[in-house]
Amino acid sequence: MKKNIILPLALLACLTTQAQENKKQEQDTTIEEIVIYNQRLQLPSSLKNRNITILSQEQIKQLPVKSLNELLTYVAGVDIRQRGPFGTQADLSIDGGSFEQNLLLLNGQKITDPQTGHNALNVPVPIEAIERIEILRGPSARLYGVNSLTGVVNIVTKNPQKDGVFAHTYIGSSFKKDTEGDHGELYNNRGVQVGGTLVKEKHNHMLFGSHDSGNGTRYNTAYHNNKLFYQGNYIPNEKNTLMVLGGLARSSFGANGFYAAPGDKESKEIVSTSMLNINSRHLINERFTLLPSIAYRYNFDDYQYYRHKLDVARSRHYSHSITSNVRGEYLADFAKISFGGEMRYEEINSTNIGNHSKSNYGLFAELQREFFDALDINIGTYANYNTKYGWQFFPGIDASYAINTNWKAIFNAGTSSRIPSFTDLYLDQRPGNIGNPDLLAETAYQVELGTKYIDSKWNLEAFAFYRNIDDFIDWVRVDKTVPYQPYNASKNKTKGFNASAKYRIGKATTHWNIGLAYTYLDPKIENKAENKTSKYTIESLRHQLVGTVNYTHNNLSATLSNRYSERLTYKSYWIQDVRVNYNVKQYSIYLDAQNIFNTTYIEAGAVPMPGRWFTIGLKYNGL
Repeated sequence: MKKNIILPLALLACLTTQAQENKKQEQDTTIEEIVIYNQRLQLPSSLKNRNITILSQEQIKQLPVKSLNELLTYVAGVDIRQRGPFGTQADLSIDGGSFEQNLLLLNGQKITDPQTGHNALNVPVPIEAIERIEILRGPSARLYGVNSLTGVVNIVTKNPQKDGVFAHTYIGSSFKKDTEGDHGELYNNRGVQVGGTLVKEKHNHMLFGSHDSGNGTRYNTAYHNNKLFYQGNYIPNEKNTLMVLGGLARSSFGANGFYAAPGDKESKEIVSTSMLNINSRHLINERFTLLPSIAYRYNFDDYQYYRHKLDVARSRHYSHSITSNVRGEYLADFAKISFGGEMRYEEINSTNIGNHSKSNYGLFAELQREFFDALDINIGTYANYNTKYGWQFFPGIDASYAINTNWKAIFNAGTSSRIPSFTDLYLDQRPGNIGNPDLLAETAYQVELGTKYIDSKWNLEAFAFYRNIDDFIDWVRVDKTVPYQPYNASKNKTKGFNASAKYRIGKATTHWNIGLAYTYLDPKIENKAENKTSKYTIESLRHQLVGTVNYTHNNLSATLSNRYSERLTYKSYWIQDVRVNYNVKQYSIYLDAQNIFNTTYIEAGAVPMPGRWFTIGLKYNGL
């Protein structure tokens, strides 16, 4: 217990000491405007009237991570439930929702997998290509369409500025031996990433490739991850731009205990994903802008319940999804208007889901206007037609009032829906799980109040919300003799509170970055069927605390992070991580120590997460 409170106390002491010195320091830093590229409006963050967390490129470099999955664990309100560590497999949820109730975007385009949310994070984008990650909390159909029931994660890639190359290699270990394997090797992992950029007057390009592998952290958890990513920007003239990006991601991993413990000790899974996204921007005149886009995702999922007996209990799924979107933005004298439509087609061919397809169509309109230089309002609606569920309408409003140059009050009210996945509807995996083709779509509304404060050193936020999900989908069974099957529970009501504080002090060469974020959730299911066992029940976090302290002096940087999680159905745990990084011109060498107190904990199912793990890495960054 003592070791678990050392780092929070150290963090509090740093905050107090630096706050006292704040009065003596000159204001050497400035507030940077960050443009939020979302599906509708493009507004500075100071005008964005939502509860948004931005993980900047600077923060990404400081954290002891090498994958998107690991990176998102440091965002309060985001619940990453890893089964395969080090970026192998994880579920994403936001503010107590399920892993199916949120959207994953790449530069504003949907890349969510239609088969299951278990595969959502299998994306080809390396950390080195990410400019920032935006996490929008709350139902957001008005902005992003259906399936944004609890929030949205948008990955924004870099826009290269010069020619250059990048190389990164690392090796890590727990220094514990594999006592169940054949060779008695130390558990270890390693990886290599290479990339390059080419910048010309009217076009620029990025190309990255990576390989990560390890022999796991316990029996049958070895993994191999390969990724290839390309992005090209074309600017024929000042009125027209085009972005093309594509990638491949293939993960192969031992799945011991991932989904059906203890019987799946010899399980293995292969997930392969291909993506192609195209979007463009056309300035028709000074008032009207047109933004068409199209995004395609192909996914192959091969789950082998017995990896040495492929003719028994093997599931293979092939899925395709294509989303096209045409948006218009018109700057009128009285307001900014956004409008347009989108179409999404999904298809699956599967050994135990069958052959199915569905289409979804949406129309949207939104108006944004400022009043009295203090009141800013976004109001709009999204009309959705699904071939299975018919028409649905999702209005919403965001508003903020600038109390002064530093303080802002915020109000949001939003709605959304979640169309059941192919797995929910049609899975036939007897005797374990069967789908339910009679499922209704989940619907939700949320009301949120909050405030923000920002100056040259402090960034403070606090929000309280209430969310009600109707026809909430849960997987249940009466007893062990029958399969789990999804059904629509009556309601899932969640009250929540989240707050964050960021503090920066110092000059460019020597400075402190200190952050502390807390989330509290109180979910309840009403009218839950009696005498039934739930497969997932409510497994959300009740308390979540994320604290980071970064100190940078010239070429040396050190980051200490502390994460506390208390789930409704699991024991609470503290995780402490450290990264020390030293730069010499274009080279950098780093040392990571993850879970430094060797805490035993579980995030999902029956899969124990790695204990203490050390990594040393070397980077060359000529980008």
